[in-house]
Amino acid sequence: MFNRLDNIVEKYYELKEKLTTPEVLNNYNLLKDLSKEHSDLEETVIKYEEYKKVLNDIDDAKIMLEDPELKEMAELELENLENRKEELYKLLEILLVPKDENDGKNVIMEIRGAAGGDEANIFAGDLFRMYSYYAEKQGWKIEVINEVEGTSGGFSQIEFIIKGNNVYSKMKYESGSHRVQRVPATETQGRVHTSTATVLVMPEVETVNIDIKESDIKMDVYHSSGAGGQSVNTSNSAVRLTHVPTGVVVTCQTERSQLKNRDRAMQLLKVKINDEITRKQESEVGATRKSKIGTGDRSEKIRTYNYPQNRVTDHRINFSLMELDRVMDGNVDPIVEALINEDMRLKLAGETFE
Repeated sequence: MFNRLDNIVEKYYELKEKLTTPEVLNNYNLLKDLSKEHSDLEETVIKYEEYKKVLNDIDDAKIMLEDPELKEMAELELENLENRKEELYKLLEILLVPKDENDGKNVIMEIRGAAGGDEANIFAGDLFRMYSYYAEKQGWKIEVINEVEGTSGGFSQIEFIIKGNNVYSKMKYESGSHRVQRVPATETQGRVHTSTATVLVMPEVETVNIDIKESDIKMDVYHSSGAGGQSVNTSNSAVRLTHVPTGVVVTCQTERSQLKNRDRAMQLLKVKINDEITRKQESEVGATRKSKIGTGDRSEKIRTYNYPQNRVTDHRINFSLMELDRVMDGNVDPIVEALINEDMRLKLAGETFE
């Protein structure tokens, strides 16, 4: 651990010196990249230097113990220093955990009604509202790319972008199958039904290093539709793109212009193809994804929302909260924080998440 920290300190000061050279100052892109790299190391360097100072102060306090007049004060100082040493050690362990390069990015999300017919679509709409409220609390912005309304409310499918600071760092834990247990509005006997909706979270990527040939894309245009497929305008502005080699299909109908819908659909297509390629690569190298809570397959059951008991349970970490009403109003942070803490614990222990 300390060898790694020494190397980080050395790298930090090397970068600091490079940032003052003319060749870097005159190259905007290089300056931007090196400045970010330098900034990313700064907190670790500051805490490590504080840790080393605390070690020196502990040595000085132990010397003071030999002086009868200073012994009582030295004992108190030594206790405080030992506590601070332990705090800094744990913090340094966390800072050395490799960061997810996507944490600072915006996300593209997809929610689909799954098992349960109309009730599943209604639940998909409830999840979208929950994430909308959560985004508002975080100061993020939501832009809908595509939506297909359910015949009885909610959405059979909705795709949207969430923009803001470090969105992926929190939203990446939401991918998977969400299950709801409640009495549907259409249920006359008062029986509790179980329905599901699936959530997919993908980091927005500015540049995707994949070659998408126009000849590999099939484009269909059609009238934008509302609930039950009812046409909401008279022009063929909605766009569906199919990437033939991978079979990835995306649609966009939120813009009035066919050109704007195609641009948004192309953006979504690139992200989905990139996500598919990444998933296949990680699958080939073993259990990489199992070590990251929240990046599992969309079919994986991750959470249950039990309305009769006002309880929400995240099955990955066996975490329950008897505040479902507050969660659905956007108070998702207690669940997200519990997932982040468990993810960090597993990474520090070198364990994998099953």
